[in-house]
Amino acid sequence: MAPISALIGSTEDSARQILDAIESQFQLSDDALVRITDQFLKDFRLGLSEYNHPMAMIPTFVTGVPNGSETGTFLALDLGGTNLRVCEVQLKGNHQFTLRQQKYRVSEALKTGEATALFDYLADSVDAFLTEFPSSPNSAPPDPFATGSSALDLLDTSDSSPAVPLGLTFSFPVEQTALNRGKVLTWTKGFSAKNAIGHDVVQLLQDAFDRKHLHVRCVALVNDTVGALLSRAYTAGGCILGSIFGTGTNGAYVEKVENITKLGDSPARKHGGDMVVNTEWGAFNNTRTTLPTTPYDNKLDRESINPRLQAFEKFISGMYLGEITRNIILSLIDAAPYPILFNGRASALLNKHYGLDTAVMSEIEQAWENGRDQPSSNDKLVNGSHAISNASAAHPHPSLSTPTRHFTEVDKLSPEDRSRLERIRNIVIQRFALDAADVTLRDAAIVHWTSCLVANRAAKLSGCAIAAVLVQTEKAKLGGGFVPKDEKITIGVDGSLIEHYPNFNARLRASVRTLVGEEVEARLNIGLAKDGSGVGAALCALQATKQGL
Repeated sequence: MAPISALIGSTEDSARQILDAIESQFQLSDDALVRITDQFLKDFRLGLSEYNHPMAMIPTFVTGVPNGSETGTFLALDLGGTNLRVCEVQLKGNHQFTLRQQKYRVSEALKTGEATALFDYLADSVDAFLTEFPSSPNSAPPDPFATGSSALDLLDTSDSSPAVPLGLTFSFPVEQTALNRGKVLTWTKGFSAKNAIGHDVVQLLQDAFDRKHLHVRCVALVNDTVGALLSRAYTAGGCILGSIFGTGTNGAYVEKVENITKLGDSPARKHGGDMVVNTEWGAFNNTRTTLPTTPYDNKLDRESINPRLQAFEKFISGMYLGEITRNIILSLIDAAPYPILFNGRASALLNKHYGLDTAVMSEIEQAWENGRDQPSSNDKLVNGSHAISNASAAHPHPSLSTPTRHFTEVDKLSPEDRSRLERIRNIVIQRFALDAADVTLRDAAIVHWTSCLVANRAAKLSGCAIAAVLVQTEKAKLGGGFVPKDEKITIGVDGSLIEHYPNFNARLRASVRTLVGEEVEARLNIGLAKDGSGVGAALCALQATKQGL
């Protein structure tokens, strides 16, 4: 609590010490990263052996991953946040696919109202998509499972026609008991629809289709992380982990069925082989015994709609990083009797709960990066292949470390760096809705420093989750010193942080390198599973039709 107590008696001379104290709370030593990753592994094993733990380790009953040769066309419905998507996915069989989609906004009233209203809206959206994007009619009724047939071509209101198969990506915790069955465990990401918890999400959707007299059948339920894994496996020929680093966070990986001991003597376990497990790692360490909690995290958690839940998600996901940063900024504005930021003046936006979007942090960090020596292109997306190169940055880019000297020694910066701070100052004035007279270059530097602190911690913690999966799947050893047989280890990722936030991928890789060593990190092929939710749901629908569901 050093920074909070210091803020009460702030002076002009004590500002540096206050900022140093805040910074110390956001730093993660190598030993701390190892402890966190080790706890991840313990929670993995506990969740695989028993039900009803925060780290749910949910068996998905997806018992294989595609290799890119699969073909067919299916509908997919993706519900995961502010928007829902309806997609038609055509799998071409050559590691490629085409996708037609339409987004529909989910209002706050639907997120928090009755579940029937929410699922009726999902059904209405599918109906609207089928109406707006019809395919050319065929002269004869097509086989719904024939290669190359379009799901939209199957739309027929006659009772004798086959229903259109649809895969549902449902990006919330469910207890899945089959490929097409799963009970809602809890809502996350701002959802709290009533009378959904404990109910089968597939049945809720199917009931809505039936109420609307839509000839559509939900045949598969898939989490967005499972979708990312399957999508990346389809385009890359294989994948061990699908992970989301965006509005929320989660991961799904390929586990040996024999290790999922909580399945008991079920047919799925007796069959052996592999099964995709949805970790629900957003709930890692809800007790916060291992995570590096600060007063700013506690404030965020206390004011959230799900206090003491989804702890890990609140440290690293895009929904929350801006709010953590806003909490720090407000504490510096309110420091008394000497304010450390903006002459002690805030704005309606800064005073608003979740008023600072994580996208603004990204904009601020990008403003600093523009014109600097850029990180290796190995850290950038490779156009056309939807991949982030597997080559590691052996030496961190200078901007990856927190700019500790920037906030106290602005006058000693180069003209180029002062020019970058001026760009940040303009962003702060505009995005925070502040009076220009109240924002100095030093203020801009402090805001940049704050964004770096929060984002750097998020990326390092994200690296812990990936490292834990590598160790669990015997691709790595915690602490390093293990050389895997695999020439490359493919991971699928999706989400705005990993795709767009400056240096997030490089910071994450640096964390993984610290935890499992350079040999393993260098073999990581981190590929962007773009449209993973839609394509993954389509791939699950394909598997469901093969199983006769």
